[in-house]
Amino acid sequence: MTAQPFTKAPVFSLPQDELLTLNAADIPVIKDALAPGVNYQPLFLDPEVGIWVVLAHFSPGAELPVHLHTGAVHGYTLSGKWAYREYPDQPQTAGSYLYEPGSSIHQFYAPEDNTEDTVVLFIVYGANVNFTPDGQFHSILDAITIKTLTEQLSEAQGLGKVNYLTGGSARYTAS
Repeated sequence: MTAQPFTKAPVFSLPQDELLTLNAADIPVIKDALAPGVNYQPLFLDPEVGIWVVLAHFSPGAELPVHLHTGAVHGYTLSGKWAYREYPDQPQTAGSYLYEPGSSIHQFYAPEDNTEDTVVLFIVYGANVNFTPDGQFHSILDAITIKTLTEQLSEAQGLGKVNYLTGGSARYTAS
């Protein structure tokens, strides 16, 4: 049965022929993407708006470089345990929800004594500006970088084309 569009509302909406949905079980895990033991599944990447949503998988002992967030981050821990080096007494465990305001800076790590991978759903606005241990600029991680990494690493790892959701494309309306 095809749903009939609701047309009596006193507002306008975008047309939608189907739900934009996917199952994370159908998305391969991109391995060792940012560092050893740092793996991810892209769920939604919109380089134009600067939002990226990933399921991040961290092996015990995995860590990210020190990074500054240019926008807010939401993180929901599904399994495992992780913390920031700057806040080791505030570990995040399964069921933890964390909000990070833009301009926060920290270093993520999954403890070496974890008995399982840590899996976190991250919704990131903007970019991570990554730094070397001595405080020098290292790299930028944003939606376009994740998109490019997904293309390159999925090919190199023999995963085929990875299906995830994405935002619109800028274009002229008269073209």
